[in-house]
Amino acid sequence: MELCGKKKLHALSLAEKIQVLELLDESKMSQSEVARRFQVSQPQISRICKNKEKLLADWCSGTANRERKRKRESKYSGIDEALLCWYHIARAKAWDVTGPMLLHKAKELADILGQDFVPSIGWLVRWKRRNNVGFGARHILAPPFPPEPPPPAPTPQAQLPLSLKDFSPEDIFGCVEVPLLYRAVPGRAGTCDRVQVLLCANSRGTEKRRLLVCGPQAAPRCFFGVSSEALPASYHPDLAIPWSEWLSQFDRDMGRQGRQVALLMAAQVVEEVAGLPGLCHVRLLPLSAASPTQPLPSSVVRAFKAHYRRRLLSKLAAAQSERACTLLAEIGAGITVLDALHMAAAAWAKVPLQLIVSSFIQEGLAPGKTPVAQDQASEVLQVPGGLSLEEFSRFVDLESEEPVSGACKEEVGPADEAGSGEDGFEPLPTKADALQALGTLRRWLECSGTTPELFENFYACEEGVERLCCL
Repeated sequence: MELCGKKKLHALSLAEKIQVLELLDESKMSQSEVARRFQVSQPQISRICKNKEKLLADWCSGTANRERKRKRESKYSGIDEALLCWYHIARAKAWDVTGPMLLHKAKELADILGQDFVPSIGWLVRWKRRNNVGFGARHILAPPFPPEPPPPAPTPQAQLPLSLKDFSPEDIFGCVEVPLLYRAVPGRAGTCDRVQVLLCANSRGTEKRRLLVCGPQAAPRCFFGVSSEALPASYHPDLAIPWSEWLSQFDRDMGRQGRQVALLMAAQVVEEVAGLPGLCHVRLLPLSAASPTQPLPSSVVRAFKAHYRRRLLSKLAAAQSERACTLLAEIGAGITVLDALHMAAAAWAKVPLQLIVSSFIQEGLAPGKTPVAQDQASEVLQVPGGLSLEEFSRFVDLESEEPVSGACKEEVGPADEAGSGEDGFEPLPTKADALQALGTLRRWLECSGTTPELFENFYACEEGVERLCCL
């Protein structure tokens, strides 16, 4: 009788694991459905979800081998990291780096670190595979402050600007300032509901910078007791974007990664920060105001606003179902800047990678073949219930309409209407309040016949809250 052998394990590569995470985040597929699609077991998909942050960090680093299926750490991790840092510096200086040069440098670093280590050809091959290093054609990065080329002759929109050709697609970033009426309802927008949001992402969609939200209030009441580290986005108490501060932080972040990147910006902004000293790792590339192309593609901006509007309508509809006979505009007045920060961060996370890649290529802001035409309108304008396509389209583009004038009112919420403490602020929740709220939420989920996937998310949240309560 023939004995059945063990079932062969089908391991997924790093790129496939990122596809798994995108499917789980952007669709309603369960872990079991995703497992069947990739022909793996459901526990393997569960492990990928648990290691989500680590996988995304590897993917965004730009140095990991995206086709590898298992990450085997080296016994000499200190030498590995030191050699990789030296390699990036050598590449930035346009040196011809060869295999013997790397072996010699690895031995030098081992002596400095006091480790008894003799690098071999086999070790070097594995080091290159681990860190996605190859010795093909020379890749010369632009120096920090290259001389400006003479103005080129007019070129078609699809042709890349000459200066972008010195950078890989992962190192081409675009940023744009987006006005957002954060608590407007369909057909009504007030002048005092406006904040400015700074969006920034690279042309491959693998790196989305943390949002910066600029509002008119220096200290919104909703921020009382909130830790700045816990905010889902950065907040600046002025509607004007602090470009110098933001660019300096961006430059420091790129310096820590040993990268030279290009940042597409509006020409007038580049003129404002022309005298900013110390930008060693970020090269500013201005786009003329007369150009139809934005530094960050308009389809990406519109996708962000559409996701924000959908999240806002969902929040308002849930509140209206609890407070019967209340107008949507009255409920919208209770949306705070802190609510807006959470909804904006969630909307930015939902903008799909594929849309960012195709938008950059179609607008001539990154190299690559023009992708197959996609129905981007259906991606952006998934119409919520109760609105027609035309109505939701107008709601997404509400900032372009004339706002309703009126007196500015300070944000109020349910706590303000019901009364608050002596200092005018709602008392801060205690650990007991948090644990009681978890019990209430679980009971409501049990009585509502929710899905197992939602319970999994609840368990993760419950564990996180319980850990914080033990600190």
